[in-house]
Parts: sequence; C-alpha cells; structure tokens
Amino acid sequence: MDYKIIGDNLQFVNLAINPGELIYAEAGAMVYMSGNINMESKLQGGLFTGIKRKLAGESFMVSHFTSTGGPGNVAFGGNCPGKIITRDMGDGDLIVQKDAFLCAEESVKWEIAFQKKLGSTFFGGEGLILEHLSGSGLVFCHAAGDIVEIDLKAGQVYKVSTAHVVGWEPTVQYDIQAAGGVKTALFGGEGFFVTTLTGPGRVYIQSMTLPQLANALTPFIPQTSNSSGDSGGFGFNI
Repeated sequence: MDYKIIGDNLQFVNLAINPGELIYAEAGAMVYMSGNINMESKLQGGLFTGIKRKLAGESFMVSHFTSTGGPGNVAFGGNCPGKIITRDMGDGDLIVQKDAFLCAEESVKWEIAFQKKLGSTFFGGEGLILEHLSGSGLVFCHAAGDIVEIDLKAGQVYKVSTAHVVGWEPTVQYDIQAAGGVKTALFGGEGFFVTTLTGPGRVYIQSMTLPQLANALTPFIPQTSNSSGDSGGFGFNI
C-alpha cells in the first residue's frame, strides 16, 4: 500500500491499495474513492468492541475498504482543520486521545485504554478513555492545528498545556502537576494544571484543541431567536 498526505491545514490522506489489501476507517471519514473500491460497514471485533468504540468517541461500526480488478484509491480526512499523523506500528505501540483514530491497515489493532491516575483523568485534559494502537502496518490519526513530534530521552520532561497531547508511546510517563502559584493559575491563561511527559519515548503535541477552535468561532455564529418576535429570516436576535 502506498499513501500520500495532501493539503496543509485541512489535510487528507490518499491510499493506493491493491486487491487483497483491506483498510478500515472511522465511519464518515472517507472523502473520495475510485470506482473499483468496495466499501462495507462492519461491526469489527463484535458487539463489545463496538461499545468500546462508542465510549472512546468513535463510531459504533467501522468502514472496510477493498479494491477489485486492480489498484484503487481511497482518501480519508479529519473532522476539523488540522494535521494527519502517520505511524508505522513497527516502531511500537501508541496511545492517542479519543477521536484521534482515522484509518489503518487491517493488521493494526485498535483497543481502548484508561488513564492510570485519577488526577490525570480529571485535570489532564485527555479524559479517562484513550485509544491503544498496536500490531503491525500503518495507522493514520488526526488532530487539530499543527503537530510537533518530539523524541524524549530517558528522564527528559516536557510540560504541555491541558489537552494538547495527541499521543505518546507507552514508555512515556504521563502525569499532571500544578501550573505554578495561585496568581499564575488565575491570570496566566493556562489553568491550574499542566500535563507532564517524561521520557523515554515519542510524543505528539497539537497546536490547537477542538474546544479552543469552538470558543474562537462562537462569537461569529449567528444566534437564532427563541422569542415570538420576527427575526427577519436572517437568524439574528432583534
């Protein structure tokens, strides 16, 4: 299978697959496909796995893509402006935030994982339920904004703003700590806690989160009036 990442901040990935190869993807992630690509929705892994996928913020069923009569092309994109992360599972397992999974080769195994520390669940920003990717082959994940990839050495620590961590290798220690004094917490704009990542291992950090994007757009979204008054048909309050 060959692939190509297309675009800058609204990326999608084009996969060239051969007969006998299978790609599975998050439902609704397909952007386009050639005429010889077959798409089929499946409850991959059974009912229990489907329930786990819902808990992780993914679709209950996944879409399977195969090619017939020769090579075919299928492309997948994320649900917001951002970047696509390509990971060869031969480099080792990866833990990512929920909703990050986009598509993968059939040999990639998807499971849910849980935060090990209660404090990280409530204050770390990534939530209780995460996604654990393992196996072999290529997997593609999506995150908001731009992505920086950092290889932490043993004992090396990075402090990251809440919810900006997209993924990390299992060898990385994930924890939280206070952002600083009360004044810094109240007026520094970073909140009361930051995420700490301690190497060794690779981490992926995003420049923007979906809540940040939503907050930036909210002031520009017209509000529909709930009163009996006439809004003039333009969706603005009067």
